[in-house]
Amino acid sequence: MPITRQTNPHAARFRRDSTEAERCLWRSISNRQLSGYKFRRQASIGPYIADFLCISARLIVEVDGGQHTEETDAARTAWLEDQGYRVVRFWNNEVMGNIEGVLTVLLAELQRRSATLT
Repeated sequence: MPITRQTNPHAARFRRDSTEAERCLWRSISNRQLSGYKFRRQASIGPYIADFLCISARLIVEVDGGQHTEETDAARTAWLEDQGYRVVRFWNNEVMGNIEGVLTVLLAELQRRSATLT
């Protein structure tokens, strides 16, 4: 399923009310700061809103807090992966406490995805 051109009505609110961890990660990946990869935040994909999306690598980055459940996340991840996306998840405390480690993992995944998609 392609990215929805019509923005989910909740996406604007999610951008406005992002968590501190989401803002921290966005400061590090916006404006092609991570090796030139372009990210969108709160991107609508089918019935879901991805925290961050790199279209060229078909990579979704989710930053999870206590509101997430394994069952809900598993169903969401399965649907997104069925659409050809790879979903990578980080906990809020990982982003806040080890942003360099998160960026290293993220860059490796971006490079791996880009190599297999070209």
